[in-house]
Order: sequence, then C-alpha cells, then structure tokens
Amino acid sequence: MKRWRTKANVSREELAAASNYSPDTIKSMEQGVRMPTPRVLDVADELCRAEGLLSAAKEYLKREPFPARAQDFMQHEKEAINLWWYEPTLIPGPLQTEAYARKLIGDHIPALDEETVEERVAARVARQQIHTRKPLVGCSYVLYEAALRGPYVDKEQLLHLLEVGKLRNVVIQVLPYKQAMTAALHGQMVLLETKDHERLAYTEAPSVSQLTVDPGLVSAQTERLSMIRTVALDPDESARFIERMVGEL
Repeated sequence: MKRWRTKANVSREELAAASNYSPDTIKSMEQGVRMPTPRVLDVADELCRAEGLLSAAKEYLKREPFPARAQDFMQHEKEAINLWWYEPTLIPGPLQTEAYARKLIGDHIPALDEETVEERVAARVARQQIHTRKPLVGCSYVLYEAALRGPYVDKEQLLHLLEVGKLRNVVIQVLPYKQAMTAALHGQMVLLETKDHERLAYTEAPSVSQLTVDPGLVSAQTERLSMIRTVALDPDESARFIERMVGEL
C-alpha cells in the first residue's frame, strides 16, 4: 500500500482523510502493525490508481474472527457430533442472541475497534447453526443461575433460551444457587465428540484456554460435568425456572 501511495505521489494525510482514518492509523497499516481494512484498500486503490490490485488484496487479509487461543476449539465445534457444555457465569456462545453478544464483546478490555466487534459478533451468531445443521448435533447445556442473572441478560435472551430448548436435539438445564456444589464453582468446561468418536475437553479463562484429548483430563471433566448435570434441574423444570425469570422482568 505504501509503495502504491508513494508512486502515485499521494501523502499519508491525503489517504487518511479520504478513508476516514488518522494518519497514524494509516502508518501502522503500512508498517504491518495493524491489519489494513477493506475500506482503506478500496480508497487507496482508487486514489493511487492501482487498477484493482490493492482492492484484490482484501481476500487475503480477512482476519480470523476468533481469538488465537480459541481457534482450534471453534474448528472442532463446527465438526462435532455431540457437545456438552457447563457455564457458570455467561450464556454459552452458541446460545447468545446478537444483542447479548454485542454487549459482551463490545465491553471487552482492552477495548476492541468497531470492525473487530462486528466481525466477532457475526461469528458468534453464526455458531448457532450447530443447533440446526444436519446431521443433527446433540447439544446439552447446563447453566448456573449466575449466568442467567448476568448484567447483559435481558428478556429477549431468556426467551431465546426457551425457544432453543424446544429443539429435539438440544437440552438446557439450570443449576440454581441453592443446588450448587463445589464442582460447579471450578469454572466453565466443554466436552466435544468428533465424527471419529474422539472426545475432547475444553476449558477457558480470561486470558488462557486449554483444549485436550488427554484421556485422564477428559475423564475428569466428564465426571465433573456428570455430577453437575445430576444435581441440576431437569429440562422441564429448567424451562419453568427461566419462564419465572422472564415474568420477573
């Protein structure tokens, strides 16, 4: 981009003004510190008379919509034949409404730029396809009550849970505060089964995550999840629990 700009005798300030970015942002893009955006490539192409060569680069500069530490998990999620998920604090990604996802991602610290937020929201919403794709994927979720009472949970999100819970391949259970056990307080976990019937365990924290096929670790997580599911409300009781929460809003 810098070579085309200098060849066309276009200043960094001119490109910045035309593309609605600051000169410093353009500089960081030219130095490879920041990913060029589709908008700046299109503007630079026209301004520098590149005849489509800069715009053509957009195809090769698509950013991965998920953080690097979660990319392997996301790929396995797309290919899973069964999924078991326990979440103590947040609504699981595949169950989030667009509004909930936008608030959650938009409140990221450090702050994300608007384009990154939009990319991640779109990718988050697309994960809902796991509930309807064919062949059907068996999906089982257990949500701790704290996740349902989080700061971004609204009536729309609760009603969405009720709708998804009606699907024949989806089970949603609620673990009320009063029925919690120590194992339920040790954090989130996800178990996946691949088409080759291999099981993986995934755990995530604010800045680190672990995806493993180690039989010992997978077995330990399976046992913990099984115990949590045992003390959680059954699907019908869970639906009534969520319905009561809707009535409170």
